[in-house]
Amino acid sequence: MKKSLFLTVISLFMAVAVHAQKFALVDMEYILGNIPAYEQANKQIESASKQWQAEVDKLAQEAKQLFSAYQAKVETMSKAERQKSEEAVIAKEKAASDLRRKYFGPEGELQKKQQQLLQPIEDQVYEAVKTIATRRGYAAVIDRASASSILFASPDIDISDEVLDQMGYHN
Repeated sequence: MKKSLFLTVISLFMAVAVHAQKFALVDMEYILGNIPAYEQANKQIESASKQWQAEVDKLAQEAKQLFSAYQAKVETMSKAERQKSEEAVIAKEKAASDLRRKYFGPEGELQKKQQQLLQPIEDQVYEAVKTIATRRGYAAVIDRASASSILFASPDIDISDEVLDQMGYHN
């Protein structure tokens, strides 16, 4: 009886071992940080963002100045002049808000620029990871940089340098 139980347990462990899944880790921050085109794209995005922010700030400042001028003269204005000044301030604030949304909103120019410049590079990384994972038989490849629940992982399963090699960036 003990012998058959022992053989059953051993058989079970062997069956589990045969069907064990292989996993690997990549560090996307490390990989992307070693791709010069990615750094260039980020610089372009940062430059455009600063330019757009300056435009928004300029409009917001103009709205603030209009409001300050309105406050300084409100006591001496007629009702029609007050109405006209209030509408001008509101229009300028709305223009600043609309411009901010145009550049930085969810469907804004910043999002489009990121999509245009970064997505092709990220797609190349994904294809390299997919090629390596398929070739080596990995069931899953996990991004170490975004997986906050990984407390420890053996460096032996990190394929980040291999991904860079696959893409032609030798480290």
